Amino acid sequence: MPDAAAMEIVDLSFEEALAELEKIVRDLETGQAKLDDAIAAYERGAELKHHCEAKLREAQAKVDKIVTGPNGENRLEPEEID
Repeated sequence: MPDAAAMEIVDLSFEEALAELEKIVRDLETGQAKLDDAIAAYERGAELKHHCEAKLREAQAKVDKIVTGPNGENRLEPEEID
């Protein structure tokens, strides 16, 4: 069963997750965090990165399924995404 933090990430939009990831990176770059806090932030950042990559794969799959019909009109073919 995923922990509360992981479940929260699942509910984030791509933009929200990316903004949080960018903040974590900025904070880690300062080098001011205690080691335990830096490790926790790094772990959260890795989870956010994974979430963002999954959202991008989903979006790419949808774009890839746009098909041009014989009359030149575009249509979207549903794609099963794991």
